[in-house]
This record gives sequence, C-alpha cells and structure tokens, in this order.
Amino acid sequence: MDDWHGKHYAFFQNRECECFPCHPTAHPEDFNCLFCYCPLYPLGENCRGNCRYTDSGIKDCSQCAFPHQRESYGVITERFREVAAIAARKESK
Repeated sequence: MDDWHGKHYAFFQNRECECFPCHPTAHPEDFNCLFCYCPLYPLGENCRGNCRYTDSGIKDCSQCAFPHQRESYGVITERFREVAAIAARKESK
C-alpha cells in the first residue's frame, strides 16, 4: 500500500463549490477536488485521462474525471517529474 492512502493531504472535497461536482460521478463521496486544475494537462494525450482535442487543437478535459478520483493521487504525484521536465524545456528556450 502506498504511504499516501488514508492521509488527509491526498484528498480534499469542497461541497460548497458552485461547480461541485464539476464532472458527472456516481460516487460524489469519493470526488477529490485537490487537483481541481489537472497538473497533468501539459502532458497532452499522455496524461492518461479521457481528453480529446477540439477542431482548433485545444485540449478538452471536460469528460475526464481522472484527477478527481480518490485513487489517482499516487499516479498524479508520480508524474510530477515529467511535468517539471516539460516546464524546464520551455523555460530554457
């Protein structure tokens, strides 16, 4: 078992949010608001979520609930280095 399971820092829910839940869910009690804006967005199609691209090339994550699933915390945090590497490449240009 990962060390983050059961930790308060790995799950946050804001039921007072005007958008809660921002994606359809059968289990609102497990809807995690911690990653309200997905940190994996810069990974494009490799984010492991259910994204699509609009005709104009914009990434559309409106049908993706991956960052809001309670069990996604570990997968997301494990990929922070990939996101940081993308940011480092862009900053060096």
